[in-house]
Amino acid sequence: MGSETAVPTSGLLRGAESADERARAQRTLATLSAGDGVDILLRDGSTARIRAATPNDRQALLALHERCFEETRGQRSFTARRRLTTGDLAGPTTPFDPDHVVLVVERDGRVVAAAEYERSVGQEEAEVAFLVEDAFQGRGIGTLLLEHLALLGRHHGVRRLVGDTLPTNHRMLDVLTSVGFVEHASLEDGVVRVVLETATTEEEKARADQRDAQAVVASMERLLRPRSVAVVGASREPGKIGHELLVNLLRSEFTGPVYPVNPHAEAIASVPCWPSVTDIPGPVDLAVLAVPAPLVPEVVAACGHKGVGAVVVVSSGFAETGPEGGAAQEEVVRLAHQGGMRLVGPNCFGVAHTDPSVRLNATFAKDLPIPGDVGFVSQSGGLGIAILAEAASRSIGLSGFVSVGNKADVSGNDLLQWWEQDEWTSVILMYLESFGDPRRFARLARRVSARKPIVVVKGGRSRAGRRAASSHTAALATPDRVVDTLFKGTGVLRVDTIEQLFDLSEVLANQPLPAGRRVAILTNAGGPGVLAADACVSRGLEVAEPSKGLAGRLRTISPDAASLRNPIDLGAAASPEAFGRCLLALAESREVDAVLVVFTPPLTTNADDVARALAEAGGRIAAQGLAVPVVASLLGTGEGRRILHEAPRRVPSFTYPGNAATALGAVAAYAEWRARPPGRLLEASDRDPNRARTVIAQAADPDGWVLGKPALGVLAAYGIPVLRTLAATNAEEATQAADAVGYPVALKAIGPSLVHKSDVGGVVQHLADRAAVRAAYRDLAARLGAAMTGVVVQPMAAPGVETIAGVIQDPEFGPQVLVGLGGTAVELLGDSAIRLAPLTDRDAEEMIHELRGAPLLLGGYRGAKPVDLPAPVELLQRLGWLGEDLPEVLECDANPIVARLDGVVVVDARIKVARRSGSPTGTPVRADS
Repeated sequence: MGSETAVPTSGLLRGAESADERARAQRTLATLSAGDGVDILLRDGSTARIRAATPNDRQALLALHERCFEETRGQRSFTARRRLTTGDLAGPTTPFDPDHVVLVVERDGRVVAAAEYERSVGQEEAEVAFLVEDAFQGRGIGTLLLEHLALLGRHHGVRRLVGDTLPTNHRMLDVLTSVGFVEHASLEDGVVRVVLETATTEEEKARADQRDAQAVVASMERLLRPRSVAVVGASREPGKIGHELLVNLLRSEFTGPVYPVNPHAEAIASVPCWPSVTDIPGPVDLAVLAVPAPLVPEVVAACGHKGVGAVVVVSSGFAETGPEGGAAQEEVVRLAHQGGMRLVGPNCFGVAHTDPSVRLNATFAKDLPIPGDVGFVSQSGGLGIAILAEAASRSIGLSGFVSVGNKADVSGNDLLQWWEQDEWTSVILMYLESFGDPRRFARLARRVSARKPIVVVKGGRSRAGRRAASSHTAALATPDRVVDTLFKGTGVLRVDTIEQLFDLSEVLANQPLPAGRRVAILTNAGGPGVLAADACVSRGLEVAEPSKGLAGRLRTISPDAASLRNPIDLGAAASPEAFGRCLLALAESREVDAVLVVFTPPLTTNADDVARALAEAGGRIAAQGLAVPVVASLLGTGEGRRILHEAPRRVPSFTYPGNAATALGAVAAYAEWRARPPGRLLEASDRDPNRARTVIAQAADPDGWVLGKPALGVLAAYGIPVLRTLAATNAEEATQAADAVGYPVALKAIGPSLVHKSDVGGVVQHLADRAAVRAAYRDLAARLGAAMTGVVVQPMAAPGVETIAGVIQDPEFGPQVLVGLGGTAVELLGDSAIRLAPLTDRDAEEMIHELRGAPLLLGGYRGAKPVDLPAPVELLQRLGWLGEDLPEVLECDANPIVARLDGVVVVDARIKVARRSGSPTGTPVRADS
């Protein structure tokens, strides 16, 4: 939940399919400016709507003024002026007046709070005032209003918000100091003057995220830990969804009252029925709706009037059916938020929470969830039902389950924040078909993964209709690769199948994280052991040989015929006790980070006894606090797997060694990710977005391309080293430019159609004198004709490793940074790495190390000289800021980049920008905006 804008405004409810942060901020601004509203999430988990005021709000503001206590009217407003405290709105108008902004907050159709700023024309400072109805104070409304005023003010050039209040006005002073803006306060004549800088700070963003998480968790409380549940559309007919929902609630022994709602029945399943939700005598935290789609809006509105905390709409017939259904869905969400409620669905099959103090099963699935510590969210209803059945068949316990359906409101992002703090949840599983807000998901997942593992099956691995790539960067940034990048950078474990999803969850939920990648394979059969070793190596694990000391200990407790190399083959005659003793010895040796047991039942050994020995050894390993995960593959035996699964310290058991190796490899990679120190963002305070925009506005051709010297100028505005470049439009100018930059030089043809210059022979290098330059220019002009409008002249760059780096704007995921080796051949070689912007130094370093040709950059390959690693790291980070600051830059190639021991330099670049009405790049914004 919360705003996902360039300037976080915590509490802003997003729609089902938001775009990236900056576009979101622009939409918020446009919406407020047009007099429409945006939904916000309050500290207590309820919802409200914030919008720009209009002259029609005068009576509503007067009523707000009258409802407030005298103390509130006289003291709570943060200003020496009394406009709001007298109900005088001073004539706000629509369209939006950037010098006088008035916002109101609505709940249940009435104005419960208002705020304004006003400045003199052309000034950078504005006075502010607030008024919040007494009954709604303490819910964070003042903070949200302040954040929105700052967002709007910053957009319109307001640098400071100023106001006066009394020293005794502790509530308002707390609001101001809690936001995180840079503040200055002074006391004069008994009045405190507070000045807030509207520029965003990392502290402000961190506090906004903290407030956002608090509000989301509060909103999930009544959804997943309700004290009472109403089933609207409860049916007397078994097999009907409304009947199965009610029966499941009763079968799970929900700890609160359950209220069936059906105007045509007096009782269902021996539980008294009510004609409507408003007739229920007690409070209702959660309402589950199983009524026809046309009736849903009316029922949601009634739930709002009743004071219901959250609604789950299992009914279908909304956005999944087309535009008309989408419009109906938007209306349902509007009604829910107007009533202060969160909404799950529509088109879902319910929610469950197995905490013994709740025991909620508000789903219509046949399989009741087994209590456990795995949280699961599914975007697909049908698949979710199958997932519950699979979990039950594997005896995997769930702490909670949510089917989000169309994700009209509650989404995976909300549930990540809920499960982050939920003491009953240690592992989070997700089936996703789309990202509501990928950039917000990335921020949340990175934070949550540092504490709890997240495993995801992502459906829809391709994006139909992707636009044709016109640069190397765009060609390499395929949609599914970007998803992989998002997961890799945030510690999320991506799997391809539901089977792998549960395989991983079994290891993560029942075994410790390994300290490294060293794995010992303990078996009684050579062939399966070799297959297990191959599988482990292919998953990035190390099958290390035991030391002499460990081998000696194993010799004393193993059969005489045992082979003590890794895989450790105890032989077909190995006893259960030998398996148990060897497993314990391996874990205690400190030489291995994980153990994989592969057992093939021989005629002489009882498989169930082996399973019991392994379970006992696993318990002893856990009792010693050894962080050595143990997994098993018991071939051809089912009872042994059950014994391992039911052990006090459950040992995950897999059908085949390859499955176990896959799970161990993924868990080891996740453990490495968690152990690494967090990276740092480059401040790059010297970057100049306005200068870059000016260059783009002047140089972009009709197709939106910026080439040659201007393209390098955009990079230079971001502090990226570029090769000295001069432009020329005839042979004489070219020779003068060559004299200026110094010989030898290169000539590169430029023109609107010459995007890939090397493909048409538009580059001539190593020109040693004026005559060569003059001849080269004339030859280029003759061959390329009208396509060539001139050339750029550059000195020949000193030798080094040729690389490419670039940025691409993805409409769903935002800016992405790519680095590769090979210069113009990068697509052919395919040696590249990609990350989502902005980049930390850790992100950039990992990108470089991922390249197969990294030894060329890092040095040591056949005596190659190393490059200055911090230089390409900083270049990638600066490109990330370019993508963040300039969303109009659709593609940017810095290619080639020459990396040397003394740094990096960009030799050539090309930039593709979005064309907009009146300007190719839009209106320049302030550098600190």
